[in-house]
Amino acid sequence: MADTSKIRGIRLFLCGDVMTGRGIDQIQQHSVDPVLYEPWITDAREYIALAESVNGPVSRPVDDAYVWGDALGILKTSRPDARIINLETAITRGGEPWPRKGIHYRMHPANTDLLLAAGIDCCVLANNHVLDWGYDGLDETLKTLDRAGIGHAGAGLNDAEASAPSTIPLPSGGRVLVFSLAFPDSGVPRSWAARADRPGVRLILDSPGQAIDTMTTEIARSRRPGDIVVASIHWGGNWGYRIPRERQAFAHALIDSGLVDVVHGHSSHHPIGIEVYRGKLVLYGCGDLLNDYEGISEHQKYRGDLSLMYFPLLDPEEGRLLGLEMHVMRIRKFRLQIASEEDTRLLQMILGREGAQFGTNADWQGSNRLLLTWS
Repeated sequence: MADTSKIRGIRLFLCGDVMTGRGIDQIQQHSVDPVLYEPWITDAREYIALAESVNGPVSRPVDDAYVWGDALGILKTSRPDARIINLETAITRGGEPWPRKGIHYRMHPANTDLLLAAGIDCCVLANNHVLDWGYDGLDETLKTLDRAGIGHAGAGLNDAEASAPSTIPLPSGGRVLVFSLAFPDSGVPRSWAARADRPGVRLILDSPGQAIDTMTTEIARSRRPGDIVVASIHWGGNWGYRIPRERQAFAHALIDSGLVDVVHGHSSHHPIGIEVYRGKLVLYGCGDLLNDYEGISEHQKYRGDLSLMYFPLLDPEEGRLLGLEMHVMRIRKFRLQIASEEDTRLLQMILGREGAQFGTNADWQGSNRLLLTWS
């Protein structure tokens, strides 16, 4: 697949989890109460100390653009038409920690400027942390994003709101429609499912067949000619490369409907296999883009400090994948930096190994750039 920088089409920016709570929140100009309710760590500032133990002093307070680091230059050069992230935190000063849940993420509402610094258009919220601080925390999250003019999908004050897409206008006159949903196997409590009279997230509790029928009906009701549809799905565990057949079948069914152009999967803390099915992109697990895991020794073999920025280029008429450029980043001192050639080659090898079952591979393009190839 040739360099896509000169090809005309719709370019998206996609990534996995953006975890701006806990340690990352504590280095900002505004931060919430650092008290945590985790089994081993009870103060969010301890995550700063862990990072400093391996990478040296972390500046604080930092400006709104700090965490994005080198990613801002890449975004400026790539000029995506829509920027979509999985926001893995509540945005609230208040609320009550959800009972019997081991991890609770939140960031101060003033830190929403951090999202604006990267020009984020849409935060998908159907994940296992958006209700960490209860219904009040969710309400403040939604209101804060609305005030900032940042779109969101996958959570709401009732099931209709949680199921509604976020709409991003395109220069061509079309739109990117982002539908956000989650599966319980990603750690979302079943009690978080939005109902007609209860806030929550778009959680799939039906059989796969029923869920596909419901989703395609909703998409067909919203989609217009010229639209690109992204199904953003929080599914599966945090660690490991296995992609269950049921997950692949669900992704295929969405694309077979003729209504979905990109399946944007996340939950895994590291990138996993990529498929191009019937000309459409399936990202089964994007990996974290930002987290505060520096200094945590568990699961180091997966290199959770390495992340990917995904820039798919889509045919504006059919939504077919024309090319996928990826930039390998390294998280250091809670900041994204361009990965070394050695680290880039490591992710190239992993994507090739895990994509072999789908006929996909990654070509190195110099520096930290990879380009997807497929048969």
